Amino acid sequence: MINRRQLLGAGATAGATLVAANAWGQTSNMGLPEAALMESASTQGPLHPPTGPDYQPVVTLNGWTLPFRMNNGVKEFHLVAEPVERELAEGMTAYLWGYNGQSTGPTIEAVEGDRVRIFVTNKLPEHTTVHWHGLILPSGMDGVGGLSHPGIPPGKTFVYEFDLTKSGTFMYHPHADEMVQMAMGMMGMFIVHPKDPTFMPVDRDFVFIMSAFDIDPGTYVPRIMTMTDFNLWTWNSRIFPDIDPLVVNHNDRVRVRVGNLTMTNHPIHMHGYDFEVTCTDGGWVPPAARWPEVTVDIPVGGMRAYEFDAVHLGDWAIHCHKSHHTMNAMGHDVPTFIGTDQRSLTQKIRKFQPEFMAMGSAGMADMGVMEMELPDNTIPMMTGWGPYGPIEMGGMFSVVKVREGISADDYSDPGWYENPPGTQAYEWTGKLPEHAQANDAKTQITPKPKSNG
Repeated sequence: MINRRQLLGAGATAGATLVAANAWGQTSNMGLPEAALMESASTQGPLHPPTGPDYQPVVTLNGWTLPFRMNNGVKEFHLVAEPVERELAEGMTAYLWGYNGQSTGPTIEAVEGDRVRIFVTNKLPEHTTVHWHGLILPSGMDGVGGLSHPGIPPGKTFVYEFDLTKSGTFMYHPHADEMVQMAMGMMGMFIVHPKDPTFMPVDRDFVFIMSAFDIDPGTYVPRIMTMTDFNLWTWNSRIFPDIDPLVVNHNDRVRVRVGNLTMTNHPIHMHGYDFEVTCTDGGWVPPAARWPEVTVDIPVGGMRAYEFDAVHLGDWAIHCHKSHHTMNAMGHDVPTFIGTDQRSLTQKIRKFQPEFMAMGSAGMADMGVMEMELPDNTIPMMTGWGPYGPIEMGGMFSVVKVREGISADDYSDPGWYENPPGTQAYEWTGKLPEHAQANDAKTQITPKPKSNG
């Protein structure tokens, strides 16, 4: 197998077969562009274009942008499909399939009107393809195995080449053994910037893609036959508390682009703001067709981009509003013990298992503070700490951090927001209104007298 770092120059071309519908003849004598890789799971800064039209590059949450090279006016990229190890969160790693060292794969960025040439090298144990989801291109470049072109065999390299006829937010993923390869994490985002830099300008442009996995506690490989009962819901294959925050300067114009390649829809809700949906897979939404929202439902196989002006300082939650999607390693057969007295049962179990702790009698919030023994490579269902205690979230959750004085290319975590005096909820210690006292008295539980019988 050719090492990724060796796939450079004309010498590497002899060791790889270049095939692509009608384009292979144009490229068979050209050296492959470098296949950049990324091993970190943290958010990388924006990659400003070294040549061509200028644009505000996107920042991929817990991800990165794939570099390109110019070759006679064509932008060339190199994707490597391969097995990868992805740190879903500290203490939990998944054995996935992805691109260029990571799942999800790197974001591809280009400009409307560009001609792109994308080399795809297959280091998987089976054939693959790449479908360019939402892009307008020749039929033979569409990436549906057996229909558009033959599958890319293991060890081979194909070339996709086409013109970018419109701007917007798109995705890429296999259309070969799709159930397995997407379940294993093969996907990424494809951003096409407008050729007119004055069209829809923003100061911060975030992007992430949603995926779901079913990984049994203590194991590493997703269960690929799962259809609905997933237990890990991720943004760019990361789960809270290890999804990076969206860091924004006060008064920035902000765009958030979200793709969905899970098996269900996701209502993405952001606190502290209303916003307008400005782009879908099909293109930009005309201003007259927009309306204010605080939650946008993103369908399966769909993308939505929304925009807002960052006028409200603070730390604002952003999350999927399906409550089970903000939990980790969720078990579907966990019984409900709310209102159940488990004390006598706990005493009996502790005779054999001294560390046993009864859970759930008063809800599940105590899971955010208790340190329970878990299998290796497993994280709690609810975890993550804020400035005032456990946040009790997991999965699809992060924080939009709006601050003064954030420089243009600074996306580092500024820490927790300190609420100004008089702007934070607090405990009331004064006298309650009469109706509240009456209601409070009704909730008091009077113990039943013990029977002498």
